[in-house]
Amino acid sequence: MNFIFVSPNFPHTYWNFCDRLRRGGANVLGIGDAPYDGLEDGLKASLTEYYKVDSLGNYDEVFRAVAFFSFKYGKIDWIESLNEYWLEQDARLRTDFNITTGIQEDRIGFIKEKSQMKQIYINAGIPTARQSKVTTLEAARAFIEEVGYPVVVKPDNGVGAANTWKLSSDLELERFFGDLPQIPYVMEEFIEGDLVSYEAILDSKGDPLFENMSVFPIPVMDAVNDDLNLTYYVSPVVDPKLSEAGRRTVRAFGVNRRFVHLEFFRLKKTKKGLGKKGEYAGLEVNMRPPGGYTPDMINFAHSTDVYQIFADMVLYDELRTEVANKNGYYCVYYGRKDGRDYLHSHEEIMERYRDNIVMQEEMPPVNWPQMGRYMYTARFKTKKEMLAFVDFMQE
Repeated sequence: MNFIFVSPNFPHTYWNFCDRLRRGGANVLGIGDAPYDGLEDGLKASLTEYYKVDSLGNYDEVFRAVAFFSFKYGKIDWIESLNEYWLEQDARLRTDFNITTGIQEDRIGFIKEKSQMKQIYINAGIPTARQSKVTTLEAARAFIEEVGYPVVVKPDNGVGAANTWKLSSDLELERFFGDLPQIPYVMEEFIEGDLVSYEAILDSKGDPLFENMSVFPIPVMDAVNDDLNLTYYVSPVVDPKLSEAGRRTVRAFGVNRRFVHLEFFRLKKTKKGLGKKGEYAGLEVNMRPPGGYTPDMINFAHSTDVYQIFADMVLYDELRTEVANKNGYYCVYYGRKDGRDYLHSHEEIMERYRDNIVMQEEMPPVNWPQMGRYMYTARFKTKKEMLAFVDFMQE
């Protein structure tokens, strides 16, 4: 099997996907714009060959790289970046090289553009917030008259929580339109609920080989816009209602052979048109793994290896990796930002929680606004212990 991995060095833990595929016998062929000598040793050992381009954003360059690998190794079976930023290019390459194991160019709009996602939700009968494309101030006012303040505005085709805001007044609305970036935006009604995500690795029939539930008490949008410390956790079990909502969404979008990250609101109160308290409403789909270190957190929570489960799916179309279905952990992320007068020092944290902390490091500067400068990831047997850790970090 010939598997082309685009941008295999970012995020830097993605070398694990390459490693598990290589162990299973695949030729893993990397395309990236980082110098080969700068790649991590684990990634170098996982790649059969690496093709450096000047810019991954130059389609002609990347096309030539794929053509070179195709000439040298034969038919390419897979092309993936597993990275939101390159999903459209991945789809275009698959279409141009007739690679059928993945989303094609004619369907990527339903995956990337929030306005097209919304129509899929509606067609499938999946509850979701009302939405309108932001075109003029007058149209926005008409939509707000229908749904009321607050509303959320975000790029129609965006990554993560970048350039996403909650507007709560006419003044904030007018300010937004005064500084409106020259890209398409959508506006949604605000839903009072907890942000919860459903992660799954899907087989060729679209059935999950593995499922996970992550909970975001502080949404990434709030962490960025209100300069809050981000904390979220992976649950040891998946709420059956979330599993059902996630599976319905996957079927509605017609995706398979992917590692997906789907976002939902868990309603804090019953809302007409959306559902009862505790039920789930669709927010948006992300047809790639969850960001940051969440794959590693999933491993710590379930005592498994999602990198290997992904390779199982690619190579065998079945689960061959053990997953702890009982006695799992709550695995929590806490990111500390600069400029805060914390009560407890790094040394105190490590002394008190040395048996719980599974990862800790200074994050790359590009991640500081969302993830914080210093990250600590820990796991606990009970939710009570996990919340006590969060309180300790927050003081």
